[in-house]
Amino acid sequence: MKVMKRTSKTFSYSVFYEQAPEGGYVAFVPALPGCHTQGETLEETERHVKEAIALCLESLAAHGEAIPEEGRSFQGRVTVPVSVPA
Repeated sequence: MKVMKRTSKTFSYSVFYEQAPEGGYVAFVPALPGCHTQGETLEETERHVKEAIALCLESLAAHGEAIPEEGRSFQGRVTVPVSVPA
């Protein structure tokens, strides 16, 4: 049986938080598709998303899959005029 050497590494990802219509917040990690969570407060949501990221990365490592490293990311806002019925 081959024993794999383990090492510890720190990863950093962009997280987007949105206010949920029903209350609380949702968070998602664009670099890790499917990695999302929610919470009642921003603080709770941040704790949850850290746990979700760690679980996602542990699962990738356990299955021998590459752990994505996020490159530079940017966020912007655009304004678009749209004609809508009155």
